[in-house]
Amino acid sequence: MKKLGLLETERAIKFIKDEFEKNLSKALSLTRVSAPLFVFPETGLNDNLNGYERAVRFDIADLNREVEIVQSLAKWKRMALKKYGFSEGEGLYTDMNAIRRDEKLDALHSAYVDQWDWEKIIRREDRKASYLKKTVKSIYKAIKKTAAAVSKKYPVLSHDLPKDITFVTTEQLEKEYPNLTRKERENAVCEKYGAVFVQKIGWDLKDGLPHDGRAADYDDWKLNGDILLWFDVLGIAFEISSMGIRVDEKSLVKQLKKKKETEKLDNPYCKDILAGNLPLTIGGGIGQSRICMFLLKKSHIGEVQASVWSEEDVKKNSEKGIFLL
Repeated sequence: MKKLGLLETERAIKFIKDEFEKNLSKALSLTRVSAPLFVFPETGLNDNLNGYERAVRFDIADLNREVEIVQSLAKWKRMALKKYGFSEGEGLYTDMNAIRRDEKLDALHSAYVDQWDWEKIIRREDRKASYLKKTVKSIYKAIKKTAAAVSKKYPVLSHDLPKDITFVTTEQLEKEYPNLTRKERENAVCEKYGAVFVQKIGWDLKDGLPHDGRAADYDDWKLNGDILLWFDVLGIAFEISSMGIRVDEKSLVKQLKKKKETEKLDNPYCKDILAGNLPLTIGGGIGQSRICMFLLKKSHIGEVQASVWSEEDVKKNSEKGIFLL
């Protein structure tokens, strides 16, 4: 398959980001806002991800205090919705840039993370699977609309996404593929259907382990999931987004107890949830480089973002005709 050249790729990246941002904001009624690159760690606003990743920390001399570069904006967005005066059914999105210092670097993972972080206020009666599915379908339509625009502008990049996205729970995957690993289950179901939303990530399955790690203080583990697309270029299930309906006061406590992290209930963010001071929301992150990599049919994330790689990786990819930005 013919690939776009370096300069044409850069132009296409800009085109994709503009198109998808427009389609996403329209689909979910989102307004773009500015967001922080770093936060005070004691606020509890930073994302602990799976719990082992180390945030990048540094001091600001004039404040005589340390700050952390955000690992995602999952919690900050919820507070911003209240601060900025958003109403039910309205939401925000922003460009989130982060450094994942403990990431294992490969064709899909970089030390540099860029994504659209979005969040929307919902009613308490919307905290159910049907509302989650409705939102996922809207995001998938935005992806398909962007893919169609890319194919029209660059005919060499045709896309065969299925009409609808398929929904499957982690329990169903365990039952259907009991002898496969978590990642193999995702590959199998995604190859079968083309576009899949894997629901309910966080609680233990029958084998005593969760499907994947999730922080305990933002997603409700019964009302979350990942959007996966089958990626022919690498022959894998390709994660585009992690998202979910956020915790309320009950699920927050239950999940923190499960992870033995109840000390977090004393930070300002968790206190605000327990006191009902923050709106109920749904939100997630959508990888900017991931979207570009998928739609441009690139085999390495370094082809659509400028980051750092080992000299060995740069050389090996160059020998394959893969040039990292």
